[in-house]
Amino acid sequence: MSVLEAALAARLGADVADLHRLSGGASRETWSFDADGRELILRRDPPASPEPDAMAREAALLASAARAGVPVPSLVDHGPDLAGTPFLIMERLAGETIPRRLLRDDAFAAVRPRLARDLGGVLARLHTMEPVPGLPDDDPLDAITAYYEAFDEPRPAVELALRWLGEHRPAASGRRAVVHGDFRNGNLMIAPDGVTGVLDWELTHLGDPAEDLGWLCVKAWRFGSPHPAGGFGSREDLLAGYAGAGGTPPTLEELRWWEVYGTLRWTVLCRHQAERFLSGSDTSIEYAVLGRKVCEQEHDMLLALGLTSPVTVADPLAAAPGAPSGPPAHDRPDAAALIDAAGAFLLEAEQPDERLRFHARVAASALRIARRELLLGEAHRAAHAARLRGLGCASDADLAAAVREGALDDRRDEVVAAIRALVIDKLTVANPRHLAVPG
Repeated sequence: MSVLEAALAARLGADVADLHRLSGGASRETWSFDADGRELILRRDPPASPEPDAMAREAALLASAARAGVPVPSLVDHGPDLAGTPFLIMERLAGETIPRRLLRDDAFAAVRPRLARDLGGVLARLHTMEPVPGLPDDDPLDAITAYYEAFDEPRPAVELALRWLGEHRPAASGRRAVVHGDFRNGNLMIAPDGVTGVLDWELTHLGDPAEDLGWLCVKAWRFGSPHPAGGFGSREDLLAGYAGAGGTPPTLEELRWWEVYGTLRWTVLCRHQAERFLSGSDTSIEYAVLGRKVCEQEHDMLLALGLTSPVTVADPLAAAPGAPSGPPAHDRPDAAALIDAAGAFLLEAEQPDERLRFHARVAASALRIARRELLLGEAHRAAHAARLRGLGCASDADLAAAVREGALDDRRDEVVAAIRALVIDKLTVANPRHLAVPG
């Protein structure tokens, strides 16, 4: 019996079986287990970064949500210390959370057409929740700007979005509510007959309720679906469901602002999660690859702003050059073939559990990124340096500052073209298929 298994058994006074960690959950661990036949979920902080106050706040939010009629899992137990870290135990709900299954499996075909409207209704109820102590209450644009600037890594695409958001910000709506902060496809438990649970309350705060509506419509949470509201339906259906359940919906123009804001926010959050790997605090392959997802969100920001269009770019690996001419410097197979073999092994090897299968897929993706960078990195660096010189900039930091300060506003088309080309190059290496997905 593991230490965690023993701690759960002692805490619950029950026999614990089938304890296993689930994939996903970038900041907290999620475990599934049975206790005397009862199906439960454990959420716990990583032992190296416990946050007891945040965990207690999440428990209080689940109780407040239930009182407001929001579907949430029943809370079984919570506390500051289970095997050395804060924890929360809840019932395991029926349904599915994996977005691609929800969007494609026949089991959900009947419920999909009504989910956008249903989710609007869930959000309307959520926004009537009584606040709990300790919820952040910050200006969203100021907060995300400060978060971005803390990395000291100026990004021209981010500066374009920040400037647009500042220039087009809607007048204050006067609406204030508990905002879930991560209400999206992937954090919703859905059964064939409807929504059974709203999960992951870590980012909950006070703010304009339109933020949750916009976040659900961010392109990242559509997972390739053409339907804006979580991949399930239209913005109009979402807002109609919200109004039908008593909410005051934003206008479509206001909703667009929150979609752009949400795309920027996810860009910065991806970079924040990658910092765990870059700082050496957590060398998980998941956090490493998240650093290469930042450019996906930069592309999506440009799409949301109308500054780029979907484009089909062939995967460089599909047309990789053959072996170099002349005598080899090393024995065969060469570096490219070794990387390809390692990636194939990761995808084909039998993995004993879901989490290892997930990390194997992520690791294989990392190897493909490395191969593409070996093929194209030098050419991309040279092309980007030439674009910067053409604008009178020595670095990305110079270009980002020029965007923020308006120093190159008279050459805006050239600036946008240079930023667009930079993002396309980065995505051609990181995930070329993403470039073709419509906004």
